[in-house]
Amino acid sequence: MALDDPVILTCAISGALASREQCPAIPYTPDEYAAEARRIVDEGGVMIHIHARRPDGTPSFEVEDFRAITDAIRASVDDVIINYSTGTIGVPVEKRVAYLRELRPDVGALNMGSMNYAKYSSRRREFVFEAVFENSFATIRTFLAAMRESGIRPEHECFDSGHVASLDPLLDMGALEPPLQVSFVMGVTGGIRPTAKNVAHMAEQVPAVAHQWGVIGISRAQWTLLAAALSLGGNVRVGLEDNFYLPDGTMARSNGDLVARAARMASDAGRRLATVEEARVMLGL
Repeated sequence: MALDDPVILTCAISGALASREQCPAIPYTPDEYAAEARRIVDEGGVMIHIHARRPDGTPSFEVEDFRAITDAIRASVDDVIINYSTGTIGVPVEKRVAYLRELRPDVGALNMGSMNYAKYSSRRREFVFEAVFENSFATIRTFLAAMRESGIRPEHECFDSGHVASLDPLLDMGALEPPLQVSFVMGVTGGIRPTAKNVAHMAEQVPAVAHQWGVIGISRAQWTLLAAALSLGGNVRVGLEDNFYLPDGTMARSNGDLVARAARMASDAGRRLATVEEARVMLGL
């Protein structure tokens, strides 16, 4: 990747955990997802990462909820790359594979290693949430097999540099085919620290095959990480799953606010945004 490569700008539209009590702009219903998708595309986003919800806002892993949201988005915008989340805790792999097989999104996010996954409050001096996030090689290979059979390209979400190294054996055994899409998830307690130096470190670990890499910054550190990725030739993701706030501390009124700021950062860094057609070619879709 090089600085003159166009930037693939992705938006994680809702996440699964945050609620409207935390951020009023988070979409719950298919129509609300569609309205947010329109804002995302209008501001330059070309890929939408989807966690499904029921209309009351609770997380869902049911085919019908993913279908209703996806259909609403596709009816609202001319073209966008659809990316489904597969990561969660406590939901059987078979259930997560089922909506991939049935609906066949363009891209399926795939977590590349098990880890301690937590949220820590320095004010309380205790963990607000803690769990073991299971993503064994057996689980990874199950998802890869289903994605290959369904014509879905994996997005490899890596929360630490060891997760990037986990690509090596999968390439060697032929379970992966370049170009790879590798995303560095930075800022989760239990994963790599969210620093610009670590962005460069993670980028250096990606196997020497055709690939695209990008940054997923969690919480307000997101903007520093995006600046680092843009200056190193990487792609970027924003969205209400990852961060509610603009760089000045103002809460975003929509996903469109976050996408617009990321697009401006790309322009300021001398990088132009990829079109949907360019992004499809770059990702091997």
